[in-house]
Amino acid sequence: MYFSGAIFDVDGTLLDSMHLWDHVGEEYLERKGCTAKPDMQERVRTMSMSQIARYCREEYGIEDAPEQIIDEINGMVAEKYRTQVPAKDGMRELLRWLRQKGIKMAVATASDRCLIEPALERTGLLSYFDQFLTCSEVGAGKDSPKIFLEGCRRMGTAPSETVVFEDSLYAMKTAAQAGFQIAAVYDDSALNEQEEIQKLADWYFASGREIIRKIDEM
Repeated sequence: MYFSGAIFDVDGTLLDSMHLWDHVGEEYLERKGCTAKPDMQERVRTMSMSQIARYCREEYGIEDAPEQIIDEINGMVAEKYRTQVPAKDGMRELLRWLRQKGIKMAVATASDRCLIEPALERTGLLSYFDQFLTCSEVGAGKDSPKIFLEGCRRMGTAPSETVVFEDSLYAMKTAAQAGFQIAAVYDDSALNEQEEIQKLADWYFASGREIIRKIDEM
């Protein structure tokens, strides 16, 4: 396992935060007098905030500007990110260990910066990262490799020598197809996808401490 760069997802990978998003879309639509369709939660699971705003306008006829939709949805979870969301087990130790090894590190998240930065700072994770990228700022969701490739460009590393740490199967597929090494981090939100995740990933871990132990053994 050789790598000179590492790109980390946030929700479900660095932070134990996926549960915050379980019903936010339905709650937002309810506030707007709309009833969410049965597949709504599954459809938005792989979207960036900009894509979700466009989906709400096109699918449900929400007339608010995309920026207003994003601000309202973010506002529904912002306080919990700022004050409650914990780091995933062992992630602080892992980031410290990678920094000692001289590995360049970037955040690549589908959530907006205004949510993620306060949570990463409060949990002591933010200072370990050389670069911080969001799907909205890059202009593409993780169904495109753009955010991962931009992370490489900024760090000065090649995809083949960069590990993407992710919990979501769809994002792992995108990164793998673009030539990245994949380290799968277990999260309950992807419980039903674990068999496929383990087949796809180069490495599969339950916690940051397990990652350190397994890499040290190589």
